[in-house]
Parts: sequence; structure tokens; C-alpha cells
Amino acid sequence: MDEHPNRPEPLLRRLSRMKWLRPLLLVLLAASVYLYWPKAKSAASNDPSKGGAQKSKDGSQKSKGGGQKKKGGRGGEPPVTPVMGTRAQKGNIGVYFNGLGAVTPIYTVTIKSRVDGQLMTIHFQEGDTVQKGDLLMEIDPRPYQVQLTQAEGELMKDQAALENARTDLIRYQTLLQQNAIPEQQVATQKAAVAQGEGTIKSDQGLVDSAKLNLTYTRITAPITGRLGLRLVDPGNIVHAGDTNGLVVITQMDPISVLFTISEDQLPVVLQKMRAGQKLTVDAYDREMKRRISAGKLITVDNEIDQTTGTVRLRATFDNKGRGLFPSQFVNARLLVEEKRGVVLLRTAAIQRTTNKTFVYLVKPDSTTTIRDIAVGVTEGDNSEIASGLAPGDVVVMTGADKLQEGSQVRVEIPEEQTGTSPAAGNKPQAGRSGGEKRK
Repeated sequence: MDEHPNRPEPLLRRLSRMKWLRPLLLVLLAASVYLYWPKAKSAASNDPSKGGAQKSKDGSQKSKGGGQKKKGGRGGEPPVTPVMGTRAQKGNIGVYFNGLGAVTPIYTVTIKSRVDGQLMTIHFQEGDTVQKGDLLMEIDPRPYQVQLTQAEGELMKDQAALENARTDLIRYQTLLQQNAIPEQQVATQKAAVAQGEGTIKSDQGLVDSAKLNLTYTRITAPITGRLGLRLVDPGNIVHAGDTNGLVVITQMDPISVLFTISEDQLPVVLQKMRAGQKLTVDAYDREMKRRISAGKLITVDNEIDQTTGTVRLRATFDNKGRGLFPSQFVNARLLVEEKRGVVLLRTAAIQRTTNKTFVYLVKPDSTTTIRDIAVGVTEGDNSEIASGLAPGDVVVMTGADKLQEGSQVRVEIPEEQTGTSPAAGNKPQAGRSGGEKRK
């Protein structure tokens, strides 16, 4: 037995018992390094406060702490503003006088009866287009046939009496030559013959009147046109003095438009008409978006309306497609002049202030400059540029509110885009050099 039980155990013996702990510690240490080392490395590389060079994604070296890009482009270049542009072109533009108008048929007829009687038959459908002379309605002809028969009977009776009077006159004249009768008797017989001739003419007039009334029982179309709604039904008694008609017929082709222009514009129109020019008139719908038809100016009214200061004009239109309808509201545009070979520009590109009109002109170096212009005629989306621009000049159309004198721009011109054409990508566009990457 050990004589000293409380004496410490020798060091070598204790170390020999702990040999199994060392492999365990090495395994734990290796595991810690494997799990936490990549995260620590990533955090160190993203810390901008640490010096040294960092690699960008494309492999180029960037200096840490000094690699932030300055505003305004590379190396302090001025900013490039993307804008939409348009190009001034040489072309033609018309000078128009606009006026409010209404479609007015050249002929409109209200069909009425010219005799009294019962309406028997109707030979049309409402809305039909009829030709001149087509039978429309029939009135009971029997009363007028009876009147004709009576008039013809009276005529025959009076013709017989006249023939007898003429025979007596010839016999009396023979007896007068033989001094068998007095001269007065011959003169009286001559008067009887003349009276009989007058009666025959009167009877013939009655016969003609009866025939005419019989003709009026058949109502025909006086013009070629379109029928409206029927105003009287069959079976009704109609009279020649009725206020309302039977049906209305309207000529549809050709058709006219009555419109007004200002009295200040009248001298120009009259000058063109006196020179023998046929002025063109276009009829547009209410919204001025669709042209309905094109016609010619026919005449000008003979007076000016003093209350409105306007004068009425009439233009005629071919209306085979029935695009114009009677009493339809239209916008009439009278072409008085066509300017050829002038500089044209989109109206949206023109800028205006209280004292001048200008555009932002794009120079060859893709910078803008303010160019004063004079605007002439404006028609639709285009305007005539009387001075200040030449054909081919590129002007900013949208995005001008961000520009000033000398602004760097990148211009795209929509009307010059060719879609999917292979040549579209190779076509140079104004202002592209200002936005391209410099080598």
C-alpha cells in the first residue's frame, strides 16, 4: 500500500491518460476552419474601407476606395439626353378654308295628289331608290273615267250640231245668190256656225281636262331619288289641297353641301372662280378624322349674312356610295391653293414663347442649338417653315423640355425606322455618335 495516499499523481502518468483528447481537438479545429473561413474571406473582400485592389466581374482591376463613378458620364463628360426627333423635308402643303356645313339635296320633292279620290294602291317600299317616271301610287280612276265619258259625249253632240249649221250656211248662201232669201238670214247662220265652233272647243277642253285628271290618278316619280317614309296609307281619301304630302323623294346622287366661310376669305375664293379654277372641297365627319367624299365648288350665295359675317357656298359631290346623307352635319374644307416645294416640319417639334417661335436643331456633333423659325401654313400634323430650316435638318420633337443650348443628345427618328429590315441597323441616324461608347 501506498504510504502517502494524498500525494499528487505524477505528471507523466496524467499525460498518458489524455492522449485520446488530442485527435478530437484537431478534428474540431479543422471543421471550424472549413465552415467559417469562406465567409470571413468574402466579408473582407466586400469591405470598401480596406485598402488594396479588387477585381471586378469582368476581371479588370479597380482601385478600392476610389472606384466610384462620377456623375455626368465617363471621365466627367456631359450627360447624354435621349430624345425623339424629326427631319425637315421638302414637299407640298395645301391652303384650306374650313367651314361648317350640312348635306343638302339638290332636289327634294314632296309628292302630293293633284286630284281628289281614294288612294287605292302603293307600288313602292319605304326607302326604295326609284327612277324618274316610275309608278308610285294609284288613286281610284273611276270617277274621272265617268267625267271623260260625259265630256266626250257632249263633244260629239255639239260636233253634230256644228256640222248641221255649216250645211245650212252653204244652202243659205246658194239661195242668197238667187235672191230667194234675205241677206240677214245668211249672216245669222254664219254666227250660228261660229257659235258651234266655240262650243266644240269648250267641249274639247272638258275632254282634255278629264283625260288629264285620269292621268293624275297614276302618281309617278318626278325625279330619280330615294323615297322616305310613307305619309298616307292605302284606303284613305286624299285631296289636291292637302297640306301634307304622300311621300318625300330626295335626290341622292349627286348631292350638295352648303357651308359657310368668313367674309374676309370671300375675295380669295371669288378671284379663283373668276379665273376659271375649279376649287376642290373635302367633306369630313364631325370629328374631322375621316374624309367622307371630295367634290367641287359650284356657286357662292349672293349676299353676306350680317349677323354672323359669313357667306354660304354650295359644293356638289358624287354620292354613289351614299356616304353623304341629307341634313348630315359635315366639316367642309375648301382648297384654295397648294404650295409646292416648301420646307415641311412636324408641328409637334415647334416650340413657342410669348415673343418667338423656335426649334431645337441637332447639329452634326449631336449637340442642340436654339434656332428661330417663321411658320407659314399649318395643315394637319405638318407645318410650312418659311425661314430658319433647310430640308434634311434634324429637330427635336419630344424631350425638348429637358434641353438647353448645347445639350448633348441621342436622337431617334421614328419615321426613318425601317422595322425588321436588315439594313435598318446599318443606317446612320442623326445624333447617334453622341451616345456611342468612345474607344
